[in-house]
Amino acid sequence: MVANMAQDILIAVENVHKRFPLPDGKEEFTVLKGVSLTVKAGEVLALLGRSGSGKSTLLRIMAGLIPPSQGRVLSEGKPLRGANDKVAMVFQNFALLPWLTVQENVELGLEARGIRREQRRQRALKAIDIVGLDGFESAYPKELSGGMKQRVGFARAFVLEPQALFMDEPFSALDVLTSENLRGEIDDLWNAKMFPSQSILIVTHNIEEAVFLADRVIILGSNPGHIRGEVVIDLPRPHDRNHPRFAALVDYIYTVMTNPEIKVTSQVSTQYEPETISVTSSPYAKALPHVRVGGISGLLELIVDQPKGTDDIPRLADRLQLAVDDLLPSLDAAVLLGFAEVAQGDVRLTEIGQDFATTTILRSKDLFRQQALTHVSVLNSIVQTLREKRNSSMRADFFLDLWGEHFPQEEAERQFATAVDWGRYAELFEYDASEDRLYLPEVKTETLVEC
Repeated sequence: MVANMAQDILIAVENVHKRFPLPDGKEEFTVLKGVSLTVKAGEVLALLGRSGSGKSTLLRIMAGLIPPSQGRVLSEGKPLRGANDKVAMVFQNFALLPWLTVQENVELGLEARGIRREQRRQRALKAIDIVGLDGFESAYPKELSGGMKQRVGFARAFVLEPQALFMDEPFSALDVLTSENLRGEIDDLWNAKMFPSQSILIVTHNIEEAVFLADRVIILGSNPGHIRGEVVIDLPRPHDRNHPRFAALVDYIYTVMTNPEIKVTSQVSTQYEPETISVTSSPYAKALPHVRVGGISGLLELIVDQPKGTDDIPRLADRLQLAVDDLLPSLDAAVLLGFAEVAQGDVRLTEIGQDFATTTILRSKDLFRQQALTHVSVLNSIVQTLREKRNSSMRADFFLDLWGEHFPQEEAERQFATAVDWGRYAELFEYDASEDRLYLPEVKTETLVEC
């Protein structure tokens, strides 16, 4: 790592859009829209976003593995055309060739570049030594643990001595202890200036991982993927998890991740007041969080037992052993329904949320119905549509088409399934799978709140 190159821009992304054709071939789904960012020498940059924000797609565009639909990527100031030979990648799923030994797997990239055998061997052994796999050079992948396989992945990238190392959720397939160990070793190498690349770009869904490793965290929004902003990790290296500033940064990022409309600020003050942006659009354009009512109830029951019905989100995630992608949908749903509020990394149950978490099943259904009609516009829209029909019924395809204007088919179907789960629980409508129709339950029609 070259310290005096800290401001050199290695890779620049300029107004990149990425669209993929939908199955019907007539329309396209936009994954990324107007993305611009830079990767500088001497820094660790983290891309943090929820599922569907296009993190991995952006990483592959920057690596030259897929082209942008619009915009461009510059590598050392030159437009990127084809694979970026200044970049090496570490993947989530190891991607080792099972018929090759550890050393042969590590040498693969060098062989592809035409490096002579002896030089390949020396460089491979050095990389294997760096990742702590001395003695396993002749082992095959089937003989290795998950952590050891990922070390081979790191060695295979290190041996190329790239300008930038791209890591696509490299620890997510590992158990907690192994991932923590590897994460710490990568950080140690970087801080000791022994890392074999000038920069690191890591895609992650783990907020604490991003704050621990990165100098800057870029937060992506979803549908389509776009840059909401960046957070500067203004901590001395190595980043101390017990430092109050570390906790404040984690809390802030949890807050903006659980509130998609909050404006992301670069410099996080100790006491920050989130600035919200109001957005009006079709009720079918705002994605429902994919969580069943039972998941929402379970989360609220855990929180209500905490003092004052308040819990620290990072502590809650750690207690449940959940990554952000697994915890946020339940939090999002609780906030959307007015059962909880999120601020400064804490989740607090509202009065009605505490009531929902502690009352009887029948009353909880009434409360859910009340909150759904008040806060979830798409459920209101479905109910209103059914009420306008003489037979109080409508084919599911009608609603799927409305979602399909904003999401690809698979996601439209997931949105429909979530809406059906919530609507059934609240007894707002029923779904007949054999006829593929939604309809109002006759006994409830007269009691529905006017939309």
